[in-house]
Amino acid sequence: MTLAPSRRRALLVALSTGLLAAGASAQQWPTKPIHFVVPFSAGGANDLMGRAAADGVSKALGQPVVVDNKPGAGAVLGSDVVAKSAPDGYTFLISAAGVVSNSMIRKVPYKDSDLVPVAMIGLAPSVIVAPANSPYKDLTDFVNKSKQGQGLHFATAGTGSTPHFVEGLLEKNYGAKLDVVPYKSGSESITAVLSGQVDATSEASIVVLPYIKAGKLKALATTWTQRISAYPELPTAVELGFKDIRIAHWAGVHAPAGTPLAILDKMAEAVDKAMKDPATVQRLKGMGIEPIGGTRASFVKFVDEERARLGAVVKATGMKEE
Repeated sequence: MTLAPSRRRALLVALSTGLLAAGASAQQWPTKPIHFVVPFSAGGANDLMGRAAADGVSKALGQPVVVDNKPGAGAVLGSDVVAKSAPDGYTFLISAAGVVSNSMIRKVPYKDSDLVPVAMIGLAPSVIVAPANSPYKDLTDFVNKSKQGQGLHFATAGTGSTPHFVEGLLEKNYGAKLDVVPYKSGSESITAVLSGQVDATSEASIVVLPYIKAGKLKALATTWTQRISAYPELPTAVELGFKDIRIAHWAGVHAPAGTPLAILDKMAEAVDKAMKDPATVQRLKGMGIEPIGGTRASFVKFVDEERARLGAVVKATGMKEE
């Protein structure tokens, strides 16, 4: 159907007006409180990093940033809330590895493309730990001993959790003989190690460092590419010869697809500024968390690389929700 000239002009005027209004809105953003949805319970690494970012972003943008904890289904519940939120720059997800891996191992009520990467906050290096009285000297010794007899028990925080990926890499890439014991949370798996119910697990530095320093857990290696600032004497798995073991409990910011690019850029700049604030750096590093920040492009690259890397582990191990 051909539109009359007057109808075409009216349509173009309406379209131009809408685009100008959207552009002006993005330039004025934010004009009201912003919500950060944390898909985990309060007190964990993701929550603490999200709250640190919220404080810094609030200062940078001049608006309150409210943290809403919406835990459940391995971060699927909170992710779904944000995926279905209006893309107006007032609702963001404090994302974790699950935003990359959940759709690979379980049914999720949204598409991966419904959430777009905005900014990296930081990461809590994972630490492989065993009971304090265990005979393992380090990760190499642990893997070698696991190959003897019936193998060893390795606790995880559930299917697709960071500890599950650590176990999968140790088993498939380095021949470790490990029997996975899934728990509902990292705190439950740590309790199992403390009580000697299992031989080891891998959990965020912020969770295990107090136990390690108190002599209640034995650290075998950290699984990130650099040593932990708050515990520099602990070697990385890479240093011990496990070059593929590089995984951490990271936190970033994702937004609903369709959020204006100008808003995404302003949020990325605010998060980067927050992660470079000396007080924030000192606060996070003291807890075993490494602040990162960076550009939106660098976070997009990180997410794409994690999707490819974790996808290969899922395929190799046949990882799926039970």
